[in-house]
Amino acid sequence: MAVMAVLSLIWGYAWIAAKIGLSHAGPFDFAALRVAVGVASLGAALVLMGRSLSPAHIGSAVLVGLVQTAAFLILNTWALAGGGPGKTSILTFTMPFWVLLLAWPVLGERIRGFQWLAVGMALAGLVAILEPWRLQTSLFSKGLAVLGGIAWAAGAVLSKRLHNRDRMDALQFTFWQMLIGLVPMLVIAWMVPQRTVDWNLELVASLLFSGVLATGLGWFLWLYVLHRLPAGTTSLASLAIPVIATISAALQLGERLRPSELAGMGAIGVALAINSAELSRRRNSLDPPAG
Repeated sequence: MAVMAVLSLIWGYAWIAAKIGLSHAGPFDFAALRVAVGVASLGAALVLMGRSLSPAHIGSAVLVGLVQTAAFLILNTWALAGGGPGKTSILTFTMPFWVLLLAWPVLGERIRGFQWLAVGMALAGLVAILEPWRLQTSLFSKGLAVLGGIAWAAGAVLSKRLHNRDRMDALQFTFWQMLIGLVPMLVIAWMVPQRTVDWNLELVASLLFSGVLATGLGWFLWLYVLHRLPAGTTSLASLAIPVIATISAALQLGERLRPSELAGMGAIGVALAINSAELSRRRNSLDPPAG
């Protein structure tokens, strides 16, 4: 769970970094540049560590790359270009609930015990933060964010299924799924008319944070956690990310937090605590060798 906490901090602030970057580049250019930086950083890490760059599990890498890298980041960045980072991140984080729906038939993972209470509180918290009765972003932007969440959920379930079936090198697999996903992103960035990229230090800093930390290191940590915890548990723990994004957006970009949003964050915090306690209880109930 410590790795998930680090990932939550990185991905929570990544929404702010990306929003800043989008003031200097179009959404498709920024998304492609972000992934290109991530691919380059992961490739360099593999070489420096003496690890093989040979592709493995190429079929799964293609599926996850198209869904989790290309579709998710294109939809995510496109939605962020038209909406605030706090609210867009919350809409994207309908992802855990799509994971729970997909993981049941695909992975056979069922929600048990107090996790049902955690799911209910997390859902209530998301609704309170989202305030759908007051949301002012366009329907198009909202739809893109939700579709991005569905794409992310599909990628998480596909990655988990691969791990359950075969042994895999998470770092190598992350490199290849991102490299494969980058191809359609470059094509879309080249074909779709956008504003000219305004190269400056702010854009470079945004790309370095978004590419190296949020995309390269972030997806590796995501796979690392996903392969060691149930997909549903991991997705619920990730609900801390939009809370961090919303607070960061308020502090740095001036997005105001209303009482219902603060209440929603509290509900998500309680849901995370319940989920962690349930996970700890299950681990303690295992025999020492199995645990």
